[in-house]
Amino acid sequence: MNKNVKIYGGIALAALFGILIWALFFRHVHTEGDGHDDHAGETTEAAHEEGGHEENPMFKEVHLNEAQYKATELVLGGFEKKNLSEVINANGYTKLPPQNQAQVSVQLSGTIQTIKVIEGQAVKAGQVLATMQSMAYNNLRLEREKLNQELTASKANLEYLKLEFARQKELTDENVNAKKVFQKVSSDLQMEEAKIKTLQSQIVILGQNIEIGGNSSSPIIRITAPISGNITDINVTIGAAAEVGKPLFSIVDNSKMHVDLLVYEKDLFKVKPGQTVRFILTNQDGSEIRGKIFSVGKSFENETKSVAVHADILNEKQLLIPGMYVNALVDIGSNSLDALPVDAIIKAEGREFIFVLEEEEKTAEGTEFHFQRIEVKTGTSQLGYVQTTLLQPLETAKNIVVKGAYYLQSHLTKSEGGGGHEH
Repeated sequence: MNKNVKIYGGIALAALFGILIWALFFRHVHTEGDGHDDHAGETTEAAHEEGGHEENPMFKEVHLNEAQYKATELVLGGFEKKNLSEVINANGYTKLPPQNQAQVSVQLSGTIQTIKVIEGQAVKAGQVLATMQSMAYNNLRLEREKLNQELTASKANLEYLKLEFARQKELTDENVNAKKVFQKVSSDLQMEEAKIKTLQSQIVILGQNIEIGGNSSSPIIRITAPISGNITDINVTIGAAAEVGKPLFSIVDNSKMHVDLLVYEKDLFKVKPGQTVRFILTNQDGSEIRGKIFSVGKSFENETKSVAVHADILNEKQLLIPGMYVNALVDIGSNSLDALPVDAIIKAEGREFIFVLEEEEKTAEGTEFHFQRIEVKTGTSQLGYVQTTLLQPLETAKNIVVKGAYYLQSHLTKSEGGGGHEH
């Protein structure tokens, strides 16, 4: 009996010992495999750093290496004050006044001998554009010589008639000669004086015609520029006939370019000289050009219920040519708002965001650029700018990506897991 008790007691102790060993082993296996070991904190922290604020899916980052940053050609900027509310929308076109345009032609027909300019070249008023030979011009010079000879003969005859007039007057006073002889001499003297005046006027006019393009000693006519500007058209070649009144060259002076805007009747009373105009060229890069209204039309344009409003251009005149179509805003108030270019705003997950350059990190491979995506709210949009309100404060608002934001967003879209850490 005692022997059996000892046997069963030994079995119970062995079973209890086995249970303790199994419990310790199971606990050890669970600890190794459930992610709660000594490295759990490091893994979580690394995931947090790599993922970029996992607790807020709206807060994401994009990292670009130096090569990527240069290749994307991102443009950084900041908020600008824009009048986006108290404005009038208008369309129009660039225009030159007639005194800043010239069509160069000749007053005498001839043959082009030389051409001294090319299209697009800047010229000064009086500069020689071309030369030509002209039979008509030579005929004028011959005619002037004939008139000069005739004038010389008339002056000599006038001196004779003056002497004869004095002699006949003396004889008439002494009743030696008949009065009709004296009257004839007097008439001849008056006619010769009138003839001399006519010849002198004709010679002056011929001289003016000759001086239009040449001089009295040369058979070559110089065709000169009437205004300073740029050559836009050349409608003649060497050896071609130059016809009277046919344009040979066109010149424009774009320094006096202005904008003609069409403002409708309902807005006309709001427009006044001195107001600022902002416009962009529809086929250009969207850069803003400024102007100032100097005149408002007094009648409707054609059959439209719009009036022409004329505005001087204050900048970028060298980039404009006549006839460019523009979209413009006339500032009638002074309510300025914080705005960004529309290219700075991207839409994702039903929200609006901008990207801000947070840090430039120096690494062994080069500089790494860290961009943070920030949620914003937009408002009125005009002329390529949109009212923008930050939904969280920024340390600096000067490193905003104003061009290329969609490239950064594409990194987030392609990045698996939503971390936004893209190299």
